[in-house]
Amino acid sequence: MARTDLFDGISEFLTVVRRGSFRAAARELGVTPGAISQAVRTLEQRIGLPLFHRTTRHIALTEAGGRFLAEVRPAADAIAGSLEGLANLSDKPSGTLRLLTHHIAAREVLTPMLPAFLTAYPDVAVEVFTDTKRHDLVGGGFDAGIRIGEFIDQDMVTVRVTPPFSWVVAGSPAYFAKHGRPATPEDLARHVCLRFRLPDSGDLYRWEFEREGVAVTIDPPGQLASDDSALLRAMAVVGLGLTYASSQNIGRELAEGRLETCLDDFAPAQDALYLYYPKSSRMQPKLRVLIDACLRSMRERSRA
Repeated sequence: MARTDLFDGISEFLTVVRRGSFRAAARELGVTPGAISQAVRTLEQRIGLPLFHRTTRHIALTEAGGRFLAEVRPAADAIAGSLEGLANLSDKPSGTLRLLTHHIAAREVLTPMLPAFLTAYPDVAVEVFTDTKRHDLVGGGFDAGIRIGEFIDQDMVTVRVTPPFSWVVAGSPAYFAKHGRPATPEDLARHVCLRFRLPDSGDLYRWEFEREGVAVTIDPPGQLASDDSALLRAMAVVGLGLTYASSQNIGRELAEGRLETCLDDFAPAQDALYLYYPKSSRMQPKLRVLIDACLRSMRERSRA
């Protein structure tokens, strides 16, 4: 009887979970879907329980599969981290960096940084996904992401890659000349507000303020709502209403006088954009040089 390796099928199982299908796992591992299916089936026979519910269109973990994943993945991450640490002793940065972000972060962080980065590291390929609906970094097979600090899971390693910014209410000079300026957040009920609709949930974003250290949340009226912040910014510039945005996102319009802020005394605590990644990825040379490049770019822009 052939000896069975204790780890047979585990790599295939973890890849199927991470990629979401047998076919995608096969593409990543460079084998046929049938080989992946057989490896997982053999693992299930050894365990004595099914790990996946399978249909012609979808797969999902069984209760046993979920428990097995929870117990095996930390060990697999630790092994991968050890191998990456050893490889880091001699390997130069290479491979593909898959980054999950959104268009604002891509514009503010990646656009000024990437030209020099790609020139300096020709063996590193970069894939950028600007998708606000996907938040599972590990499950999506991403190396790192860039998001606002408050939305990052606490078990991630974070590196600040922009200066701190404020959340502000802004309108055009023409809007304020016609409608006046709100003096308190409650005054927004008598103004025209441009509302941002969250792409993942579809909910309207509630405007956040702070009064004497106490958080205040306002759900103002609005004639226009969109999940496109650039559209809302443009409509604010032409005087259609007030927008709630980061000072970074509307920095150019503020500097040029096309937008002005109000309710500054009620602005919540400052935030920033952070590059984040799982602890198991911290030793990758390609990720380390990306972090260095982002920090260097931030310093250079701060001095400009």
